[in-house]
Amino acid sequence: MIEMLEKEAGEKLLFLNTCGTSLVLQITGSGYVFVPYWGGRIECTDIRYVISDITRGSYLADANGQKDFKLEQMPQIYPSHGYSDLREPAFAFAYEDGSRITDLRYRSHEIHKGKGRLSGLPSVRSADDSQVLELVLFDEVKEVEVTLTFTVYESHDAITQSAAVENKGREKMKIEKLCSASVDLLSCDFDFLHLAGAWAREFQIKRRRLEQGVQSVGSTRGAGGHGQNPFAALISPETDEEHGTVYAMNFVYSGNFQVSAEVDMHQNTRFQMGIHPFDFAWTLLPGERFQAPETVMVYSGQGLGRMSRIFHKLYRDCLIPARYARRERPVLLNSWEANYFDFHKESLVSLAEEAAGVGAELFVLDDGWFGKRNDTTSSVGDWVPNEEKLGGNLSELIREIEEKGIAFGLWFEPEMVSPDSNLYRAHPEWVMQVQGRRLEMSRDEYVLDLSNPAVCDYIIESISRILGSCHIVYVKWDMNRNFTNMGSGYLSADRQKEQAHRYMLGLYRVMETLTGRFPEVLFESCAGGGGRCDPGMLYYMPQVWISDDTDAMERLRMQYGSSLVYPSLVMGCHISEVPNHQTGRQESLRTRTAVASWGNLGLELNLNRIDEEEKRKIAEEVAFYKKVRPLVQFGTLYRLKGLASGNEYAWMHISEDGRQVLCTYVRMLASPNTVSKRLKLTGLCPDARYRSEEDGRIYTGRELMNVGLSPGKIRTDAYSRQWLLFKTAPSGMPGADR
Repeated sequence: MIEMLEKEAGEKLLFLNTCGTSLVLQITGSGYVFVPYWGGRIECTDIRYVISDITRGSYLADANGQKDFKLEQMPQIYPSHGYSDLREPAFAFAYEDGSRITDLRYRSHEIHKGKGRLSGLPSVRSADDSQVLELVLFDEVKEVEVTLTFTVYESHDAITQSAAVENKGREKMKIEKLCSASVDLLSCDFDFLHLAGAWAREFQIKRRRLEQGVQSVGSTRGAGGHGQNPFAALISPETDEEHGTVYAMNFVYSGNFQVSAEVDMHQNTRFQMGIHPFDFAWTLLPGERFQAPETVMVYSGQGLGRMSRIFHKLYRDCLIPARYARRERPVLLNSWEANYFDFHKESLVSLAEEAAGVGAELFVLDDGWFGKRNDTTSSVGDWVPNEEKLGGNLSELIREIEEKGIAFGLWFEPEMVSPDSNLYRAHPEWVMQVQGRRLEMSRDEYVLDLSNPAVCDYIIESISRILGSCHIVYVKWDMNRNFTNMGSGYLSADRQKEQAHRYMLGLYRVMETLTGRFPEVLFESCAGGGGRCDPGMLYYMPQVWISDDTDAMERLRMQYGSSLVYPSLVMGCHISEVPNHQTGRQESLRTRTAVASWGNLGLELNLNRIDEEEKRKIAEEVAFYKKVRPLVQFGTLYRLKGLASGNEYAWMHISEDGRQVLCTYVRMLASPNTVSKRLKLTGLCPDARYRSEEDGRIYTGRELMNVGLSPGKIRTDAYSRQWLLFKTAPSGMPGADR
């Protein structure tokens, strides 16, 4: 809830309180807005002393014409630069007269229930108990208004923040930087934690100590993802899964971003997130308004585990499309690693039949079904089925596959175009390019300029033609390259720096339209596997291909990293053939399944080449996963081992009602002459009794959390073990042996 204390001389304290967190804003009589506190929930009381107790430093400019009032030392909510504060600003505006000074002061605020949508952008939806604070700041000289919108999700223990700029003056202005969230903390005793990597190595946890100066991560590739995920956290040095302080931000946006932490010379930290200012500018004419994306802000006093569970519940309940929040995800078989481009109708139907035979519920035809597509060199953009390759029209193929008892899904890459395509030959001006400069390719493709509405219209209609004429229940939405040759033939010369953001607005319009037209189609974001795993995409597409790397040992650290923010319900996790196509490793089917059961199980196997005994084993694994699927997809995740990316990983899911527990342990490498150590669980009811389906043994919750389970004798690499536990009822509870 949001509470306000009014004090003398127009001063106000606004308490943004969740069930476990307080973010306090202090509005001074002179109109400055400070942040005296962000942390565990406190009572609504007069804490102005936090600001008044700050001792004054030397060699700092006075502010507001007041001797010894040093704005540079004050913890602010949306700071400017140059008007006595010389730290990193939350925004930068340039005016027609060449000036760059902006002095935002409090003008008004409004508190209400019911959160509206952000114009053209994804955002976290309102919850039943959420409240909204709209805080209006104004510059009297340039007549610029900035509205900061905070939404308090009381029961979810999270706060979101966004910013909007409106030009209320008579001259145009230019936005050169605009953070969605900026918070000053009166400490610098933090580690900086973020998720970095590369294609096939996404979501690697990086952690380093903050030092005086600016530490930042971001992306200028046109998307976040492989290299940097739009997430960062400031954590106390002792923080682990269950202990320590965490201040986290996650960007509800899929394009260029930056998150930074500036430690100033007085050991304070400015934590910011927004659109990356490099190669960004936005011209704002009189009367126009610009809306920045939303940032999710989470505080935890109980370590990274608590932080993750806050993100997970918020995103399940209030971010992903509501119709999928409680819908089990199907076990799918994707055709890519099974046959790549080399397939025909008979091989596809046979593969689908074998997939249904092992328990898969969805057959996904990946790349190669359209135009003259037999390799990566042609046809992207020409979304016309290759009837010669498919042995007839697409509807006939789908009908035959459905007769085998399995649904049908299809791969698209709508944002790219092949030079060898009818689309490019008809509209070469539709790609990102700079006149007179050579076009650079990646994966034999160019990027379509989605800042151009005509391009977006083409994508909408071409995809709609396929989805509207065939029974397709799933779409894998891929994006296999990042932006080069930044330039738009559609935008004017003075608007070129708007292209990257206009691209994202165009993409969001495309996805909004298609998911609205085809609400029963399950869209999965792929983006080269993990290239665009962010809340912005999840708003439209309720699951994501978190990596193209299907090797179980490599997947462990990637799934661990992605689970810091994103719930198991959205994570596509697949079983591949061995030796693995990327690493050459050979892990047992049991271990590959154990790792993939972290999220939504999928198969990438050529079942046409696998013997009957192996298929029988796959069917057993799929059957077991289906039994625990509600527990995995809708349960609560606890990570037990792996934060340090060591040799052991362990995690557990607890069902919503607390009556089932699935615990998974994986050891990557075996060692000689070692004695296994017990695995201690967490999150259980101490006095409850739990029955193991492995051997029927009864444990108390207190035993499991303090004594733990034994992984047994480990003699092989890639060793795994799973325990399915049932909280016992008076009459006992049935379950399946494992």
